Amino acid sequence: MTAKEIPNLRELLGPRRGGLSRDRGRGRGGPGSPREGAEALKDNAVRGTDQDAAGSRASCVELGYLHDPYAKLFATQTTTRRLPLLNRGTYVRTSAIDLLVDKFLNTSPDTPKQIVSLGAGTDTRYFRLRDRYPETRIVYHELDFPTNTAAKLASIQRHAQLHEKLTSKPPPNPLTLDQTATSYFSETYNLHAIDLRSLTSTTDNVTIPSLPNLDPTLPTLILSEMCLVYLKAATVSSILQTFLEKYLPSPTPVSLILYEPILPNDAFGRTMISNLSTRNIHLPTLLAYPDLGDQRARLRSYGFVDGARAADTEWIWKEWVTEEEKERVGALEMLDELEELEMLLRHYCVAWGWRDGGGEGVFTKAWDDVAERR
Repeated sequence: MTAKEIPNLRELLGPRRGGLSRDRGRGRGGPGSPREGAEALKDNAVRGTDQDAAGSRASCVELGYLHDPYAKLFATQTTTRRLPLLNRGTYVRTSAIDLLVDKFLNTSPDTPKQIVSLGAGTDTRYFRLRDRYPETRIVYHELDFPTNTAAKLASIQRHAQLHEKLTSKPPPNPLTLDQTATSYFSETYNLHAIDLRSLTSTTDNVTIPSLPNLDPTLPTLILSEMCLVYLKAATVSSILQTFLEKYLPSPTPVSLILYEPILPNDAFGRTMISNLSTRNIHLPTLLAYPDLGDQRARLRSYGFVDGARAADTEWIWKEWVTEEEKERVGALEMLDELEELEMLLRHYCVAWGWRDGGGEGVFTKAWDDVAERR
């Protein structure tokens, strides 16, 4: 496909259209932040797309791509039907991450597990996992900036379907949180109002922020779906160093799943970057780690020494999704833009790396048979 045949990304990925990026705000500062001017504007631009992402998820659910009874509870705007290729992209991304998470939770199922979701925004994964694994002890953490966490808590308190998943106390609403609350902590679900950049430290003498109920001994999966991509590569490295060395020191098993765009230097990638820049959204790690090999190398550099794999979502659709499921999804709505879909999926990837820390090798066992693109 020539450059002039590239689809109009301002229409495909612009606001109100709910593109693949799931730009959910991502813990990028909040009220009282000392940074001003251009940096503050960038933060606001990223934060402002959260409801677009919620609408994309709700669109997929309404059309039957995904089963998620909680998506509509976080969408404050009227659900607008997204373009078929965008719905397909949301389906592939969500299904791929679900597969990796499920394999982790199904490995040594009697062992408690921990999940840390960076910049979770309106993500519903905690609630879906409670339905899917009612007997598994999962300690779930979400980190995001205060505006997002406050909105999420308001939705949780408003809907019984949500707040009944947070506690075993009987109804009516047992949370009784203050209307200004931005954080919530329990043995199962923890919502931390925090700027991820506050987790960076350059010396051992710096006191890192407290993350209540984060267990330093449990096998832990860290999720970043279009979150760390908004930060400078050095900042990302420092954040992950804090997790791997201070919050979750060896020999605790730790893994990271990334969902990010790739291939910024071809015509499609340059158009994507240009489109996002008009919305004051910039993706530093896209330029720092432009292809799958770079994604694997970055995982190893963070300390995920026992495994580092990556695959673009075009390949994931072809290789991870069964033929029966492809037929089901294909029958949901007419998709004429097959070439555009392949190009779009080729420019996003899932990368996953892990440190088993000795012992039984929980992540190696979980993901040993998950193929990557060579």
